Amino acid sequence: MNAILHKTPAFTRAEQIANLAVQALIDEVNLTPKPALVDRRGSGAHHDLTLQLMEQSSNSLYPMFKAMAEAAQAHGHVSQALREEIGQLGRDGEQHMLKITNGVNTHRGAIWSMGLMVTAAALELSQQHAHDVEHLCQIAAQIACLTDRFVPAQAVLSHGQKIQKKFGIQGAKHQAQQAFPVLTTYGLTELHRSRAHHIEENKARINALLAMMAHLDDTCVIHRAGLDGLSCVQTGALNILALGGCSSQQGYRALLDYEQALMMIRASAGGAADLLASLLFLDQVEQINWNETQGLQAWKY
Repeated sequence: MNAILHKTPAFTRAEQIANLAVQALIDEVNLTPKPALVDRRGSGAHHDLTLQLMEQSSNSLYPMFKAMAEAAQAHGHVSQALREEIGQLGRDGEQHMLKITNGVNTHRGAIWSMGLMVTAAALELSQQHAHDVEHLCQIAAQIACLTDRFVPAQAVLSHGQKIQKKFGIQGAKHQAQQAFPVLTTYGLTELHRSRAHHIEENKARINALLAMMAHLDDTCVIHRAGLDGLSCVQTGALNILALGGCSSQQGYRALLDYEQALMMIRASAGGAADLLASLLFLDQVEQINWNETQGLQAWKY
C-alpha cells in the first residue's frame, strides 16, 4: 500500500489512526480478484453493493474512528467507561453510515472489528507501548470482553445472532473476545509467508484472505448459503492455498473456478473481508515509524 500519510505534522495522532482505518477499508474493497466479494471488477455475489458505495461508506466512518481514537487517548487505559463510550460511537457511526448508503449494510461488521482495533492502537500508541499485530489484538480482546450496559434491546436479531442461535456457531464478538485467532493464526501468518516468498503484495493479501476464509466460521456465508455453503467456502480456499495460492498458475485457475462456485450459491465471505481490513490496518500500524517528529512514515511494499 502506498503511504497515505507522509510527513504530515498537521494531523493529530487520532486523525492519523482514523485515516489508516479508512484507507484499510478502501484497500480491502479494491483488492482484486476477491472470490464473490465486491472488488474493482464488480459486485460479486451481492446485488445491493458496488465499489463506489463501499468507498463512500468507508469514508463516512472517518469521524467515528477519529472519535474512538480520541476517546482512547482521553481514557488512557482499557475500562468500562471506554468500552461504553466507543460502543455509543459505534452505534452513532452505524446510523451515519446507513444514511450515506440509503440503508444498505455495507460495514456493520467492520465497525465492530475495526473500531476495536482503532481503539487498541490509540491506547497503545499514546502510551508508547509495543504495537505489533498480536499485541494490539490482545488489547482489543480486553475491550471486547467488557459488557456495554447501554446496548439497546433489539426487536429483531441480526443475521449473525440468528445463525449463532440456530447452529451454535460463534460470531464476530467471540472472535474479538478471543483476540482474533483467525486473523493472527491464519491471516497474518499467510501474509508474512507470502511476503517471505516474494509474492507480489496484492496476491499476498488475497492469500491472507483465503487463509481466513478457510478457517473462519463466517456467519455471513452461513446466512446466505447455509452450512453446506460454509463447507464449500472453507474447502475451496484450502485447495487454492494447497496449490500454491493465487500466485501459482494452478492456484489462480482454481481461484477463478472457486469464485464461480461461490457465485452460484451466493456465498459471500463478508466476515473474512472485515478481518482482512482489520489485518491491513494493524499491519500498517505495525510498519509505521510513529516516532518521527515531523509526522508518520508508512512503509511501502
